[in-house]
Formats: sequence, C-alpha cells, structure tokens
Amino acid sequence: MSLADKNPVPGYSIKETADRTGITEDTIRYYEKIGLLPRAQRKGNSHRIYNEQDLEMMKLITCLKKTGMSLDDMRPFLNLSLDSDLSQYPELHEMILTHKQKILEQIASLQQVVDFIDNKVEQGSLGPQACELTGDTRRRMPARSKR
Repeated sequence: MSLADKNPVPGYSIKETADRTGITEDTIRYYEKIGLLPRAQRKGNSHRIYNEQDLEMMKLITCLKKTGMSLDDMRPFLNLSLDSDLSQYPELHEMILTHKQKILEQIASLQQVVDFIDNKVEQGSLGPQACELTGDTRRRMPARSKR
C-alpha cells in the first residue's frame, strides 16, 4: 500500500468530477490549461483532485456557456468568489446586463422566425410573400389572425 493510499486527499477524481458536473475530462483539463480553472490539487500519485468549490466553479462555467457567453468573456466573473455581489463590480454588472440584452435580441429574432412559420402554416403555402426575416429585433411580420 502506497503512502497516497494511506493518506487520501479529500475530494473528487477527474472522472468523478466529470460525472458530477457533466463536463468531460478532456474539457476540464483544457479549462485548466487555458487558465479558466485554477490548477487542480494533486494526490501523491499526481492525479488531479477537485473539491466542492472547484465543482461549483465548473457548474458556473457550464451555466454561462449555456447563455452563449464566450470563455474569454466569462473570465472576469470566474475571478470573483461564488458569493460575490455583482452590484459591487459595476463593470461586470454592466457586462452581464449587456449580455442579457443580446440574448433578448436573439429571442426576438427567433420569434420572427416562429411568426413566419406560423404565417406560412396558416396560409397553407409558402408563397406569395417576400421573406421579411431581417435578423434584427423589430417585428415586421404581419400579425397572426385569430381563428
């Protein structure tokens, strides 16, 4: 029995961490390599070991990625503690609000597409109408008729 086995380091292996966070082992290693995550602690056998705070940080990265935020854009948020008050960081507070606005614009653009499809289904054909999908947030599609 090795010394590492006699004095186990508390935490999770990279496999357990991947299972708990839904992030692949390769992605975890990549996040460490690019400095998005701090270098993992190591057991005596040099295997990575992660604690609960590491897992929470990985879950935050996953959530921010789901919002469409780039890895570079999330870096300043990851430098804060998980219980930091964003209002104490006006620059970051503004960044997250700007990001939210971009998402709202994407939703509006997608709603245009849904309205276009609904209109075509209601008409029962694909024509004759010029495609007015613009990708911007202004709603230019004709209003749906109520049946």
